[in-house]
Amino acid sequence: MSIPSRGSGSAFAPVPDASPIRRIAVYCASNDGVRPEYLACATALGTALAERGITVVYGGGRVGLMGALADAALAAGGEVIGVMPHGLVQREVAHHGLTALRVVDSMHERKEMIAQLADAFITLPGGLGTLEEFFEMWTWAQLGVHQKPIGLMDVAGYWAPLMALLDHVDAEGFLRGNPREWLVVAEDASSMLSRLHAFHAPTVRRWIRLGET
Repeated sequence: MSIPSRGSGSAFAPVPDASPIRRIAVYCASNDGVRPEYLACATALGTALAERGITVVYGGGRVGLMGALADAALAAGGEVIGVMPHGLVQREVAHHGLTALRVVDSMHERKEMIAQLADAFITLPGGLGTLEEFFEMWTWAQLGVHQKPIGLMDVAGYWAPLMALLDHVDAEGFLRGNPREWLVVAEDASSMLSRLHAFHAPTVRRWIRLGET
């Protein structure tokens, strides 16, 4: 995605077309969760991405769903790029067998770099950090910062309560336009990747640019 410099064009310029999907950012937990389906899904997704020649971009961890995702992609011959702040690397949670590990100074830099590297996003089950990353990318899409699809992998109905909450938010008049057009919801890796490739972004205006987030 090409982002104009701050001084060029209007703040309400149309968002450029999305790039072909060569790298996908995956947001997920640094623990396994209580259901074996979560770990199995992370493994299946890592394998599927590698088999399709798609690079995995993620938070760089070696444990939990993060580690399972990375290990599966690497085992299948894929490329995996991790992005992690210095502090977490020093606490020995980084995966040191990746294709590349980008070490940054802060969590904010981590999220920005992952967003820049990725052509699409997939969210697996996770906790507060995973939710934060998902909502930030979804908000950025609504503001015109990017035009990339955002996937929710609904493993064992994990995201059903979130979708119900979104129905409530919509019913109460707090969703502008139709932001759900950005979401791609699927239950397995194959369906998710097919739907991401078929995704057509809705037309939006750019309210802010990446450097203003």
